[in-house]
Amino acid sequence: MDERAFHPDAPAGKAGKYARIERERRFLLAAPPVGSPTKRFLIEDRYLRGTRIRLRRMTDLDQPAGDATYKLTQKIPTAAGTPGLITTLYLSEAEYEALFDIPADTLRKVRSSFPPLGVDTFKGALSGLVLAEAEFETDAGETAFRPPPDAVAEVTADERFTGGRLVKTSEGDLVELLAGFGIDLRS
Repeated sequence: MDERAFHPDAPAGKAGKYARIERERRFLLAAPPVGSPTKRFLIEDRYLRGTRIRLRRMTDLDQPAGDATYKLTQKIPTAAGTPGLITTLYLSEAEYEALFDIPADTLRKVRSSFPPLGVDTFKGALSGLVLAEAEFETDAGETAFRPPPDAVAEVTADERFTGGRLVKTSEGDLVELLAGFGIDLRS
């Protein structure tokens, strides 16, 4: 089994039984891409405290009814902090509501699709942060992908840009973090 698929809590030989390898690359952008996205979703993530579990509501901003999708996801990073294993359950609205009151830290973002990238524009204390990500079916596709021309930096292996870490990042910490990449949020 690929070392990236190691899950420390799974019984021997079962690490990849329900989880799949997450192949993605993430990039820091100074601003969202110019143009119209093909889809937009409001994503509200609740990172359950003391766990690697995220409760997500994705609201389709392009549908008049604002259709929502609900997910419960566990992400197990590699030792290097890069994406590793991901397990996702789709939930009904009632199941989502049943889990909603578990203590969690929340972050909100709008994900705009600019194929092959999903571009996240963050809200609240993370306002001004723009991350793009691309997902891949194969290692070869992941390796061959060329960063978008407007990428400031690839942050795939930078733990500071993971959702679990960003949800605890203050506005002041974000200003300092982005300044290190030449992005000035104060202007």
